[in-house]
Parts: sequence; structure tokens; C-alpha cells
Amino acid sequence: MQDTDARGSSPAFLRPQNGSSHKSSGYVPGRIAPLRPPPPSQSHAAAEFTSARQEARTRLPSLPVDQHRRQAEASRHKNTLICFAVSSLSLFVALGIFLGIASKYAPDENCPDQNPRLKNWSPGKDPEKRVFIKKGDLFRLNSDATVHSIVIQDGGLLVFDDDKEGSKNITLRTRFILIKDGGMLHVGAEKCRYKSKATIILYGKSNEGADVPEFGKKFIGVGPEGTLELHGHQKLSWTLLSKTLYFSGLAYGHYTFKKNFSRGLNVRVIDQDTAEVLEVLKFDTHEFSEESLKLQNLLKNGSPGRIIAIAVGDSAAKNLLEETRVTIQNLLGSKFVRGLSYRQAWAFVGVIGGGNSSCNESVRNYENHSTGGKALAQKEFFTVDGQKFVVRAYSEWNDGVPISGFEVEAVGGVILNLLDDVSSWEPGDRIVVASTDYSMYQTEEFTLLPCPECTKHQVKVKENPQFPHIGEVIDGMDMRAEVGVLTRNILIKGETENTCYREKECQFFNYDTFGGHIKIFKNFTSVHLSYVELKQMGQQQIGSYPVHFHLCGDVDEKGGYSFKTYLEGLSIHHCFSRCVTVHGTNGLLIKDTIGYDTLGHCFFTEDGIEQRNTLFHNLGLVTKPGTLLPTDRNSSMCISIRDKVYGSYVPVPATDCMAVSTFWISHPNNHLINNAAAGSQDAGIWYLFHKVATGDSHSLAIETKSELTPLGIFYNNRVHSNFKVMYYLIKKI
Repeated sequence: MQDTDARGSSPAFLRPQNGSSHKSSGYVPGRIAPLRPPPPSQSHAAAEFTSARQEARTRLPSLPVDQHRRQAEASRHKNTLICFAVSSLSLFVALGIFLGIASKYAPDENCPDQNPRLKNWSPGKDPEKRVFIKKGDLFRLNSDATVHSIVIQDGGLLVFDDDKEGSKNITLRTRFILIKDGGMLHVGAEKCRYKSKATIILYGKSNEGADVPEFGKKFIGVGPEGTLELHGHQKLSWTLLSKTLYFSGLAYGHYTFKKNFSRGLNVRVIDQDTAEVLEVLKFDTHEFSEESLKLQNLLKNGSPGRIIAIAVGDSAAKNLLEETRVTIQNLLGSKFVRGLSYRQAWAFVGVIGGGNSSCNESVRNYENHSTGGKALAQKEFFTVDGQKFVVRAYSEWNDGVPISGFEVEAVGGVILNLLDDVSSWEPGDRIVVASTDYSMYQTEEFTLLPCPECTKHQVKVKENPQFPHIGEVIDGMDMRAEVGVLTRNILIKGETENTCYREKECQFFNYDTFGGHIKIFKNFTSVHLSYVELKQMGQQQIGSYPVHFHLCGDVDEKGGYSFKTYLEGLSIHHCFSRCVTVHGTNGLLIKDTIGYDTLGHCFFTEDGIEQRNTLFHNLGLVTKPGTLLPTDRNSSMCISIRDKVYGSYVPVPATDCMAVSTFWISHPNNHLINNAAAGSQDAGIWYLFHKVATGDSHSLAIETKSELTPLGIFYNNRVHSNFKVMYYLIKKI
């Protein structure tokens, strides 16, 4: 028999059968023995191949037996190594595929909502339900809910559900959320940002129910050992215009004209590159044939590409020469001018040399002192900057009164050119563009539109600007307007009434100022807020602000926190009492945060003992007067309100009040870097240094030693559009 190896091939040598010393015929020691004929089952072709291989082997030169054995063993060893390598490679490939599939579906340990210990939680909508989340309660909120209140304590955990597609849009409505004694609230994480839309609505009126001690009403509160982690989708917070944004979106503004009894052909010549109205003309072709010739010469000598808009006032046909009609037909492409008749309303918009394809026109017949509506012609064009605009002309008779007019305005949105990459801003986002005038009230809000033609440094807005906003450096002075995005995918909002109902505030405000607030106390475990939107937050009472760190002491490494406490990328807008209050708190980082349209000092250090806090690249604008402190108040509030006024002293508005500031810094050992104060009723940045602590810290008898303390970093801050310009005042009291 023929012996075979593991793969079924023939060996190089034939072994004796059954250990016998019998040698096959033709066997010569030391030489290759001829192979036996193949079994009958083999095909003829295979047999011929085997015979050929056999014959070839008989021709090989003789080799020693040991050498043949070594070669055979080396061959088998080589084959074994190849088999092992192939098997190992297959194993690793299979393992890689398995791990890839497993990792796709495995929970991400950085994402709080993927904790396998969490239980789905849907409390429903019951405004009387008081929820206590305590030890052993690890809840994942996965649907909209309304409850009276939520207390998270003793190791309880509440997490907002999320998914990779960002489709878990959840709204939680409650009077308050209190987090303490090991309780935790998570919406996203720094390494796993929330992708869906999460909304927390804080509801209730000031006269409903009892206050929670130390926190009040309508709040998210963090007590000792509480954890609050809110991390929304990361986006550029604010940037600058890189090109001037013009009033109405056009460099020369929009144009509107309307007049009665303007007889003849009213004509406007418009530059297609800039949308500027170059000439305003009227040709009385009803009365004078010479006027017809003037119009003919204007068109023949006009630059090709110029936009021509024409509207009949009263009547224009009587002395409109045939040659002029032909010129209008040939140069502008009009189909109706040749048949224009007495008191017929005609409106036309076209381009010199453009022909019929580049024009639009309309006619209406005169009957019984009326044309039954407007003859309206309109056509859209683009400026060299890519801004779309429309030119309209109209003509009509209405109850015996001839009316004609023109409009030139931007349409389809206005494109803003920005300094930084704003591709993280999305259609539907709300943005704010700062005033570059003396008045902060030229600040404007816009809604973003889809803009496939925009670069990553451009956005398109729905509304037409009502004011110009400079986007240039002029004579070495950076005059570029700040532009911030207000929208975030995590929203905390105070629910308010339609009108003001608190008598104290209603004498100064015609709207409800009782919003929600976030208040953090000392010895919290962890507080980090990033890319969260706060709207209608704050209350016109001491201690209730959109974000308030209350007597927290050191919140950085010095206070034992391995991960520094910070606020980053917040959008605080349309709020009722400050933006961020740092009260008896040191080492806090406030970064890339916007405070817009708020009452009272915006970024506020309170008692004069706050140190080592860093305000980096924040934007404050439209900081309005509030009622809390004399320095928050305007002149009328200053005289009317006695709170915080010493004894029977009568405040003098010019010196005791009217100091509301976007940045109010009460100790020199704080750092202001790359911030913008872009519009306050009074001051942009105000330093006011106390000899002794004020407010809640006064009883501690802490000497601030501000006069002996070096000023912290003050670098590259911008201030403009404030009533008192940049009131950079250093004062000791």
C-alpha cells in the first residue's frame, strides 16, 4: 500500500510493509523507489500525472538516506508551521470580528444612561406626585413626565435616557429637584455628551405652596454630597462677524417707494451686483413725446446687465412713441409694451440686454376707475456676495386713485460671514448679534435657516436685520460684532405667567419675573454644567439666580476636588436676575458662557471675598437694571425702593445707583481673560473692592485686604455699547 500524509499526498519514501525486510521490485538502497501504480478508481489523467511524477523522481541523483530523512522532516516541520500560522490568523480574524460586533452593542461605560443597573422609569403626569429617589433606586427616565417634586438622596440616581440617533426627546416638568446626601442627577457626561433633547421645566407661582428651607421655590438644588452633571452637545459658543452685516441684509439697504398720481412711466435703475438703486426717474410719456425719446436714449446707453424696473402711474400710453416701445421690447424683452393703452396698469422688471427670459411683467385693464388689483412684476437676483434679493414694481388704479411703487429687498434669508468655524450650529438654532452702536438695544436675534451653499464660516438667517452690525477692524480698532448661539439640546426653563402678578415687581416690569433657579451649596460631591441652555431663570429676590454657587468655599483642587468645578458653554438668556452668581466661592471656572437679556449684574461676585475664579471667553450683552441692590437699579428704582438702603438715607441715583454691570468683580484676585461686555445699561466691567466682606459673609469678619492684593489676570477683554462706555472703576469701600 501507499502511505499518505495528513493532506493525502504521497510521501517521498516508501516504507517496508508490516515491518518486513522485503524490498519491492526495483528497490535499490539509497535510491528513490518507483511508486506503485495508482488505484483503479483514479482517472486516466490523474494516472498519467502520477506516472510522470514517478518517472521524474527516478531521474534524481542518488542521495544519502539520512539526508533524505532530514529533508522530509524539515518539510513536515515547515508544513506544520504554515498550518499553525494560518490557523492563528483565522482565529485572530474571527476574534476581531467578534469583538467588533460585541463592542457595537456593548454599553459605553462613559455614558451614564448605559449603566446596566438602571431601571427604566416612567412616572407619568401627576402634578401631585412627590417623588423620592433613594438608596437602591437607579432610574433611567425614558418618557415625558410631570410631577410635584423630586428629591434624590442616599445614593439614589436619576439619568435621562439617550441613544446614538439623538431621538429620545424627554421633557420633565416639576416644581423642584433637590439633590443631596449622595443623590445624583445625570444628563450626559463630559466623555459621552447628551445627543437627544432634554428639557427640565420648573413651574409654579411665587404665592403657591411653601418654600423649601434654604432653596425657596422653583429650583434645582444641590446640597452636601449631591452630584449634578449636565453635558449637552458641544458647539462653538460665540464668535465675531468677519464682514459687516448691513441693515436689511443689503449693502445699500432695502428700498421702498409708493406714490399716487405720478403720471407717466416711473423708472428705477438698479445695480445687479449690489442691489443699489442708481437712478430714480419719471418720464411723462402721456403728455410729452420728448419724454419718450429720453427714455429711449436711457435704455440704449445703459450698461448691459443693469436692472430696469418700470411702473405706470396714472397713464403713460398717449405719447409713448412706437420706436420707444420697440426699444423696450428689443432691449428688455417686454411682450406687453407694444399694446399698452390708456390708463392701463403695467409693471415690468427686466435686465438691459437680457431679453424676454430675464424679465417679468404684468398688465391690468382700467375699468370703472379701477384695475381690480395690482399689476405686479417681480424678479429675483443675486449680488456679487451671493445675497439673493428681489425687485418688485407695481401699478394699479384703486377707486379712481392711480398708485405705483417699487421694492428692493433681500429674500430667502441673509448670509452672515463669521470669523470661526460654526459648522456645529444647526438650522433652527437661535443666534444673537451684538450691537455695534452706542445703544445696546440694537442687539438682534435671528433664526438659522438651512444653507447648503454656505461655507463653514457662514450661516443664513431667516429675518432681515433691522440695524447694521460692523464686521471690520477700522483704523486699528476692532469693531466686529459678537455673534453667539443661544440654543442648546439641554434646556432648563422656568415656566412663567403671561402677565406680571407680583405687585412689588409690577411697578417696574410688565411681565412675570418669577423664573426657576439653580442653587449649589457647600460640600457638594460634583457639579459640572456644559452646553446647557437656561431660559426664564432667576427671580427678583436675593439668592435666586440662574446659577448660584452659595458659600461653597474652595471648589477646585484646594478644596479637595480632583476635577475642577466648571460652567462651560452655557447659554443664559431672557432671565430675571443675574446670569452667574459666585458667592463666597473660590476657584470656579466660567468659560464660553453667554449671558443675554438679563436683569441686574450679570457675571457677579457677591461679598468681596471670592478669589481665584476665572472668567474665560464669556459674552454678556443687554444687561438691564434690576431691583435687588442699589447698584442694580436705575434712577426710578433707586428712589422708590428702600431695600438695602441704610436707615433713612435717600439714595442719589447718579452716585448710589445706576451701576448695573455685565461683569461685577468685588475682589482683585480673580481672572478676566478674553471676555466681551457687549451692552449694558450702565457699565461693561466694574471692579469694586471691599475692605471687609459684605452680605452673608459680613458676620465672618473676614478682612479682604483688597488694597494689598495684586490684581489677577486682566487680558484681552472687549467692552462696548454701554451707556457709561467702559466703566472700568476701581473703588475701595
